[in-house]
Amino acid sequence: MPLNFSRAPLLAALLGIASCAQAPAQPSQIETFDTIVDDVVQRYHLPGIALGVIQDGKVIYKRTAGELSAGSGQQVNADTLFKIASNSKAMTTGVLARLVDAGKLKWDDPVTKYLPQFRMYDAWVTQNMQVRDLLIHNSGLREGAGDLMLWPEPNQFTRADIIAGLAHLMPQHSFRSRYAYDNLMYVVAGEVAAAAGGASYEDLVRRELFEPLGMSRCQAGAFNREAVGNVAQPHMRQYNGNVVIRADEANVPVSTSAAAGGIRCSLNDMLTWMQLWLDADLESQQGDVWLSKEQRTAVWSAHTPMPLSRRQREWDGSRFNAYGYGWRVSDVDGVLRVAHTGTLAGMFSAVNLFPERNAGFVFLINGDGSDARAVLNTVLAKYLTDPDRARAVTWYAQSLESERAREPAENRAHDTSSRQAVTPGNMTQWLGVYRDPWFGDVSICARESTVGFVAAKSPRMAGRIMQVGERRLVDWDDDSIDAEPWLEFSSAQPATLQLSKVDPDADFSYDYDDLAFTRIRDCP
Repeated sequence: MPLNFSRAPLLAALLGIASCAQAPAQPSQIETFDTIVDDVVQRYHLPGIALGVIQDGKVIYKRTAGELSAGSGQQVNADTLFKIASNSKAMTTGVLARLVDAGKLKWDDPVTKYLPQFRMYDAWVTQNMQVRDLLIHNSGLREGAGDLMLWPEPNQFTRADIIAGLAHLMPQHSFRSRYAYDNLMYVVAGEVAAAAGGASYEDLVRRELFEPLGMSRCQAGAFNREAVGNVAQPHMRQYNGNVVIRADEANVPVSTSAAAGGIRCSLNDMLTWMQLWLDADLESQQGDVWLSKEQRTAVWSAHTPMPLSRRQREWDGSRFNAYGYGWRVSDVDGVLRVAHTGTLAGMFSAVNLFPERNAGFVFLINGDGSDARAVLNTVLAKYLTDPDRARAVTWYAQSLESERAREPAENRAHDTSSRQAVTPGNMTQWLGVYRDPWFGDVSICARESTVGFVAAKSPRMAGRIMQVGERRLVDWDDDSIDAEPWLEFSSAQPATLQLSKVDPDADFSYDYDDLAFTRIRDCP
């Protein structure tokens, strides 16, 4: 079914966001934005997208395209709920900043003041970890450490499991020495907020953020999909089409990862959220000051230096890159950018604010949108900061393709096309149940004439073990799990098992390298 586009030309279409300050875009601007969106959607075959642009503090453009689920005929609109993924982090830090304003916590309070059970691998780090450290990716853990307790969803890991598991994750670097993206610490931060605020994380977000700001469609916590309605589903590209993956159940459960990446919002909600941060006085729709300027400064300050990539230098003319509290702080050709992205299986998003220009943009995608996001993010950023230097979508897309072609061979996934399913007879000495101290149990046991890998607490992590030359890997049953692991067994007694990525560039949340299994018993 072809995409159905709904446009936002001029003021009439903009009246759909009664809660947002709006102004009509000029016809030439609308044409430019329409061309950008059309080119990105068509080049990357996106199932659905919602995009909004702010200039001079007002919404000047909205555009939605595509469907909630490919082939459903249900159109995406400005009230469609998308998973905003890691753009949830800025909402978590916003709630914490409100608690700081209210005198209920301090950024430099020790985490153990609110969570006495909190433990890191190193006792000194446990004692010295402050609330602010939870937010700025300086824990010393490997990038994405422990993320297999969060994703793929649904799974059976709780927030208590995550806090307990941290004690078993070995640091890769010294504490506060460098940047390495860390989702688990945001889950801990959400629990700190709950302890300080006297309510669950979900109730706090509703009380401190959604309600006072009028973000009426946003969801944190359990909800009924039909009752809420208009919920975009994630997709992956398969057989030259878009296929729904990990579809929501009728009753969507509480997300363990909510504080790190589990909130859902609509385009209208996100534009309201952005206008708040751009407002000089940080006033809510009721005219109340939602947050002090002091706390906005704290949240938007550069706390941890981040690497500056070649692409940032060449595409954005960036000179610095750092992490604040839930926001990335950088520049585009010398213009301050406060931004973040969000990534989940089949869901991609980006929020960009340019405070010096009182401008910004947001877009939400319910498909395989990694390259689409990279291109769209840069094209729109250039348009809002220095339109004379903006290039067309095609230029950036081709640049990405060239960049990928230049990638060193060692960074590419191995050729595993010769794979063959192993038999129980070939795996006799390795069959059994294995345990990792933070991930729990996996079974390596006969599955009819093959051998299966099944994680006890993460049901989607189940598959068949395959032989590739002298090595073995897991071929996941669920095609949406797009990173396969190599399996390395030892002949020690008891036997041990370690995992590593077949594709070195696979998403860091497939944290196979931090797993260390030991055989504990025979197969049932």
